[in-house]
Amino acid sequence: MAKRQTNLLSDIELKHFMRAGSPVAQSDGAGLTFTLSAAGTATWVLRFSHGGRRHELTLGTYPDLSLTAARKIAAAKRVAIQQGVNPAVEKRKEKARKDWSVRQLVKDYRERVLVTLADSTQRSYGRNLDRVESGIGSLSLRVVTAADVVAQIERVKLGWVEVFTLWCVLKAIFKHAVGKRLIDANPCAGIILEAVIGKRPEVKKRLMLTEAELHVLMNAKMRDVNLFALRIALATGVRISELYTALRENVHLAEGRWHIPKSKTGPEMDIPLAPIVVEWFERLVELAGTSDYLLPARLSNRLDRHHGDTHVSKDAIREAIDYWIEHHEPKIRRFTPHDLRSTMKSHMRKLGVPRDISEMCLNHKLAGVEGIYDQYTYYHERRAALELWAGFLKASMLNEEWNVTPIKRSA
Repeated sequence: MAKRQTNLLSDIELKHFMRAGSPVAQSDGAGLTFTLSAAGTATWVLRFSHGGRRHELTLGTYPDLSLTAARKIAAAKRVAIQQGVNPAVEKRKEKARKDWSVRQLVKDYRERVLVTLADSTQRSYGRNLDRVESGIGSLSLRVVTAADVVAQIERVKLGWVEVFTLWCVLKAIFKHAVGKRLIDANPCAGIILEAVIGKRPEVKKRLMLTEAELHVLMNAKMRDVNLFALRIALATGVRISELYTALRENVHLAEGRWHIPKSKTGPEMDIPLAPIVVEWFERLVELAGTSDYLLPARLSNRLDRHHGDTHVSKDAIREAIDYWIEHHEPKIRRFTPHDLRSTMKSHMRKLGVPRDISEMCLNHKLAGVEGIYDQYTYYHERRAALELWAGFLKASMLNEEWNVTPIKRSA
């Protein structure tokens, strides 16, 4: 079989064709053809056979694509054809594929995926989608590389958990792009987050306030609303979000009961209130005035945003604790609102409260099969445990000697 001739054209011939301006189609060999239209547009076309059919593929225009460059591209395409690829079909697929920017992808992700997620996830993902838009939003999806993803991660100077959330968002949006066939591969693939930002710091260990620290806290020199809120949080072991969002309609003081509605952090439950805790609630209700909330907002701008009545911000109690610790003498260990739950749990165990009862007091679901089949609320057992704990707190507050027999010793 005779070898096909190639490199039949020269730059001089091409310039001659351009000056003449007449329509022409001249082969350079092996399917590469120079064409000049009546309108004066010069184009490189590769003619080839694939699957028993003839095809044409436009490589580019002359002189933007020189003779030498056209020959190199044609050679590469011929290799692909030998490997079974039809470059004409691949080009049509590429043209059909949308060339979105990252910002367009984020918009589509918000509309199709983000709205289906839980409210808390929408908030955390939403703020990180904002960061992605401001960081790499203008880039075309087709040019985004792993290096761009790493640069976006390193650009955010926040805590490990927030950066991890950003990492989850980046993987999610590019997975969305792959699913829509906007790109062929996720640029996050192969990236190891620990190599970028290091290992996750150890989770902070919860502390247990000592009896001496409890005496100081129960008599803290702070605003009454903050003091009674902390006493109630400590006495009931509720999550701090359940306290600062509490509605007065859910507090039934005549029955000594506080109803906690179902939330994303736990199921609904009724908390039995010891007599002294009822007194603290009565003081909070008095301080709340006409508000529907036990802890109404105090700042006018927050009240204005919520039509005149809402609860304090999620950081209000924590900030009150931090301010008091900073300005209080003698110093006690710095603690968070969540540490009040671990303090109650630890002291209850010292007081002889069975583990399952103390877990139920914290509104923790019992583990395993027991948690599935045991639907008993342990209300009376929880009342006994919480009254024992309230008595201990009262003794600590008054600096009295604790002389109540622990539960397990009286059983």
